[in-house]
Amino acid sequence: MRGRENVDVYEAVDSRRAVRAFSDEPVPKEVLERVLTAATRAPSSGNLQPWHLYVVAGEPLAELKKHATARALAGDPGDEREYPMFPAELTSPYLDRFSAAAAQRYKALGIERDDPDRPMKIAALNSEAFGAPVVLFCYLDRTMGPGQWGDAGMYLQTVMLLLRAEGLHSCPQVMWTMYRKTVSRIVGADDTLALFCGVSVGFEKEDAPRLRTERADMTETVSFIGA
Repeated sequence: MRGRENVDVYEAVDSRRAVRAFSDEPVPKEVLERVLTAATRAPSSGNLQPWHLYVVAGEPLAELKKHATARALAGDPGDEREYPMFPAELTSPYLDRFSAAAAQRYKALGIERDDPDRPMKIAALNSEAFGAPVVLFCYLDRTMGPGQWGDAGMYLQTVMLLLRAEGLHSCPQVMWTMYRKTVSRIVGADDTLALFCGVSVGFEKEDAPRLRTERADMTETVSFIGA
């Protein structure tokens, strides 16, 4: 079993990326418990701690992957969206960043952008969680608002940075909301909860192509006022 690594916070942030090729090496439950216990200290407005997390591995995950992949390969468009992944009309500079990242991602996955089966192939890769042995499914109570969804994002970022300290990688996947009914059936989430996203977790597969999308320069997104 791999040991815990001494990772600087800056190093954890810099090395965190969405990994899309995991090995089948199991992730010890005690490591996940340590990470998720520490992550309870993530920021939470009003201390609501609105997230509900389901940790899925082993046979339940295998069953979920099987059903989700079957839906993807059948060209199933997925369940009705409960929230939009992106605004209906993206404009510059957001559209530019999106397009550049998509081109890099498709190239790394070996999928041509003009491939007519591209959506199905991408959905199938996602539904296999890129081979990850563990997937975390984050839900929120439907009564929660934008502030609490923001809290969930900060919580998941905390989880992903702690995973780096354990030598693990992750890949957040909003794609799972396309198959939210299948996910909810496996994890037992009731109708009072809305699926935010899944996060695949595991050790990175050796010799896998490493994709690192470019980020906008800090000066494009930050303004200093009085500093």
